[in-house]
Amino acid sequence: MSEPLNPEQLRSLTPLNVLSEQQWRELRGQLVPQPLLAGQVLFRRGDHARMTYYLLSGELLLCDAEGREERLVAGSRASCHPLSPSLPRLQEARALTEVSLLALDSATLTRLVTWRSAYQDLLLELGQDGEDIEWLERLLENPLFAKVPPGNVRAMLARLRRLDLPAGHEVLREGEAGDCCYFLKAGRAEVIRGAASEQQVLAELEVGACFGEEALLADRPRNATVTLLEAGTVLQLDRQDFFALLKAPVVDEVSLGEAARLLGSGAQWLDVRLLEEYQRGHAHEALSMPLNLLRLKARLLDKARTYLCYCDSGKRSASAVFLLSQLGYRAYALRDGLDSLPAVQRDGLLCETGSGYLARSGGRTERSR
Repeated sequence: MSEPLNPEQLRSLTPLNVLSEQQWRELRGQLVPQPLLAGQVLFRRGDHARMTYYLLSGELLLCDAEGREERLVAGSRASCHPLSPSLPRLQEARALTEVSLLALDSATLTRLVTWRSAYQDLLLELGQDGEDIEWLERLLENPLFAKVPPGNVRAMLARLRRLDLPAGHEVLREGEAGDCCYFLKAGRAEVIRGAASEQQVLAELEVGACFGEEALLADRPRNATVTLLEAGTVLQLDRQDFFALLKAPVVDEVSLGEAARLLGSGAQWLDVRLLEEYQRGHAHEALSMPLNLLRLKARLLDKARTYLCYCDSGKRSASAVFLLSQLGYRAYALRDGLDSLPAVQRDGLLCETGSGYLARSGGRTERSR
């Protein structure tokens, strides 16, 4: 199989040239050149396939219903635009030479371009009002926000509460109840779990980071302490606004039947319960990814693969999907968790016991011994 094209190879193509780096990463699985032999037809007049095609190399002949012909050569100005974009197709496209094509799902491309344009308008508007938008630009680069409608972001900005805090301030503390999440607008912060000699530094947060959301999603106490390393500014978003504006569009849920179809297309189960729960029974080839370790272990997953998260009530798996979305993974939560399944379905799903499967670098799965 050919290697995916990189953004620099596609910067001349319209409207691909407006997409962000994160959006390029989302399209990566489709950025593989497709060959077409001389004489083969790419599409005929009247075709309704919702695909967007670009000519990368070679020559095509386009012919309309009146017999008018257009010879399209790769590298020309015309080849920088989609081929016969109207549906149904108004032309037939036939290869005159061996050609290379880029084929993209039109719905995905339209969504990405619309999203990008809407956010550019928002940033321009805020910049004209004298707002400091660097933190927001950094925030919107997070893969999480690829799923958040611009209207939700506008509403979120109106409901944020600004807090200017000194270095060393604990923004949130492990074990406390969580009633809000935060965005880091200025400064740096450190995420620590444990106390005294058992302290473990989990991450260092920079401008644009979102934190504190895991306690909201799982409806549990804070699982870490976040302390400012230097004087900074955080923006607070209350629980109800978080759920309405961010959680709802980001955490995709599937039924067991929908999960089965995704598994048939190469998806992978992630069991985000504790190891002890996993060992008592887990899905076939499910990876053990306890929620409290997911941020550390996610680097072992494959961003080209889809992951299906499950737990008992659905709350931990919702947290897992939200976190994985922030890290650039495509994930779904089993709707309402294992507890909502009839006993026969639950027992059929949790068909394996013992230590099960491990994730290795690059998304490889290895059976435990």
